[in-house]
Amino acid sequence: MLWYYLCIAVLFVDSGIAGKLNSAKTVIKKDPPSTQGLLYPFESESRDIRSLDGIWRFLKGGYNDSTKGLVEKWYATDLDKIKPTLAMPVPASYNDLTTDESLRDHLGVVWYERKFFVSHDWSLDKRVWLRFGSVHYSAIVWLNGVEVVRHDIGHLPFEVEITDHLRFGAQNRLTVLCNNTLTRSTVPQGEVVQLLTDAGNKTFQTYTFDFFNYAGIHRSVVLYTTPKVYIQDIHITTDVVVDSNDDEDDEASGEKEADRISGNIGIIDFKVTIAGVDCNEVTESPDFQSYYLHLQLRAADEIVVHEMCKGRTFNGTLRVKNPILWWPYLMNPVYGYLYTLEIYLHSATDESLIDVYRMKVGIRKIQWDESSFLLNGQKVYLHGFGRHEDSDLRGKGLDYALLTRDFNLLKWIGANAYRTSHYPYSEESMQFADENGIMIIDECSSVNTDYFGADLLYNHKSALEQLIHRDRNHPSAIMWSIANEPRTQKNQSEPYFREIMRYVKTLDLTRPLTAAINVEIGKDKLAQFLDIISFNRYNAWYHNAGHLDTISIAVKTEAINWNKKYKRPILMSEYGADTLEGLHSLPETIWSEDYQIALFGQHFKAFDYLIKQNWFIGEFVWNFADFKTEQAFTRVGGNKKGVFTRNRQPKSSAHLLRERYYGLCKQFYECEVPSDFLPYSIHWRYRVHRPAVDGEICDSNSLPKECIDFKLN
Repeated sequence: MLWYYLCIAVLFVDSGIAGKLNSAKTVIKKDPPSTQGLLYPFESESRDIRSLDGIWRFLKGGYNDSTKGLVEKWYATDLDKIKPTLAMPVPASYNDLTTDESLRDHLGVVWYERKFFVSHDWSLDKRVWLRFGSVHYSAIVWLNGVEVVRHDIGHLPFEVEITDHLRFGAQNRLTVLCNNTLTRSTVPQGEVVQLLTDAGNKTFQTYTFDFFNYAGIHRSVVLYTTPKVYIQDIHITTDVVVDSNDDEDDEASGEKEADRISGNIGIIDFKVTIAGVDCNEVTESPDFQSYYLHLQLRAADEIVVHEMCKGRTFNGTLRVKNPILWWPYLMNPVYGYLYTLEIYLHSATDESLIDVYRMKVGIRKIQWDESSFLLNGQKVYLHGFGRHEDSDLRGKGLDYALLTRDFNLLKWIGANAYRTSHYPYSEESMQFADENGIMIIDECSSVNTDYFGADLLYNHKSALEQLIHRDRNHPSAIMWSIANEPRTQKNQSEPYFREIMRYVKTLDLTRPLTAAINVEIGKDKLAQFLDIISFNRYNAWYHNAGHLDTISIAVKTEAINWNKKYKRPILMSEYGADTLEGLHSLPETIWSEDYQIALFGQHFKAFDYLIKQNWFIGEFVWNFADFKTEQAFTRVGGNKKGVFTRNRQPKSSAHLLRERYYGLCKQFYECEVPSDFLPYSIHWRYRVHRPAVDGEICDSNSLPKECIDFKLN
């Protein structure tokens, strides 16, 4: 453990080591181990859950003495006995919760502690698990002074069985060391540098990504139980196929045609992993013959289909006649439809019920080719946002109130998708997306990657493997994004990303791969490997600021060139302008709300042209809401490119974007416009040398600025 922390401090001192790490020759085909288990904890007849969220004790360590607590074994006693502690809420980032500047900008380790009791009942034929939704960036966890688990890479869950380390019927002490240090081998990357101050040298973190490096226990901590033999993992894939034998009446099911597509069969392929099984005395291998599974798929209270699984493997297929498909928001009147998959583990000896796990399942089919992205056989046009998990005080801490507000705003504005820029968002947000029909481009935490070494490659693979394992069952996850704005003009990036793509293709072939590229087309070495090409470009902001008339031609030209060179679907994953709420200017000037509106309008002109080319599949504004960044003279209170303020109130551009997005939905999917778009009523009077004739035309489904033809009889 001591060596682990010392190596961080010396990593950038030896430029020779840095050079070797940055050599393309070090890119090797070494794959991380596969994640096991990590099902989201749900209660059932066989499983109990207890949250450890709340107020923990908190102690700040240092960077230069980051090993002090380990050497002195702070985990072996109450933190209060070592130093005075602070009260710290979990989940939350710790940075903005006090008035201490040194904590806001802290680099290095912090310590958390929580005490709890566990009932004797949990010791009876059960396993007890400790699960963290996310700790940023790395964590070491002790229970009652015994180390139980370590984890690197923030924004991802980890767990460990703690049955043998618990004191049942007595108090337990949970201690967590959290380290936010970023290096050239972490995902994302950073560097540690020295700054001369009045008090001497000051060590601080630098990074090139444009969001604040919040740290702490960001998501929920729970205890949960399973039986001794339990359902460890579930992997499902879905498809939709035509039923050639279907001769039933289209209306036989009583469902609207928009809800069910008659003649279709929904396919749910499943693989269930059972753990804790004793070995057979003869074969010395797990005795799976002693167990069987019963699976049921429910639509509301109705059992749609069920299946029995016996034998050594618990794999199979559920076939659903005329399924209600999972559709994106506004693409179908019935959007975000989810079945409930119930999995019952039984003993084959006496048929007793051992374990139960329930999960939501959306049936949908994803396809893509050189010009299109299709869902359930229909072309999809993506319109939405890049976002951040960010809010005042909580930072990146899980916040159900914020999630509720954000998804209400996404639907209010007519978005059907967003990218999890630039890291995996919470599991709870993925559940919200499933239920609300919001498509997700699911991005790992590789952002602004600049040094392409072997250690980074391994960690990058691990980040992708953990992300895909976590989110593979979510219907809302339609695409994997392997990186944001990597420095792909560098020669080392080509073998690096060739290996990344090879590896990810071994994990999932059911979704396309993309990355957000900002390197010019003539220099980039990544796009050649992608299924869908996404590009970020800030015309009339970072490029030619103030020159709005350069936008349309630049966007059209770049998108056309990407498609011409690679023959892939193209989407614009970022564009935008910083805007100070309440600042107005006529004529428009940068930073004003008026300039943001004008900039959007110029992009819309380009997008409307590109849509007609058939291979342009989406537009994403940067950003959904304002967010915090590190202090910089280019940032006035953070990044202000949001169409909503940081406290989730609309800027002027939000109303323009709402017209745009609902207009696209009406154009592509004939959706209804919101009721608060005021209907238009036109009174007319016609007279030609005869008595006048009066009439009225009412239209309740038109958008502002939309042209409608009326016939006067």
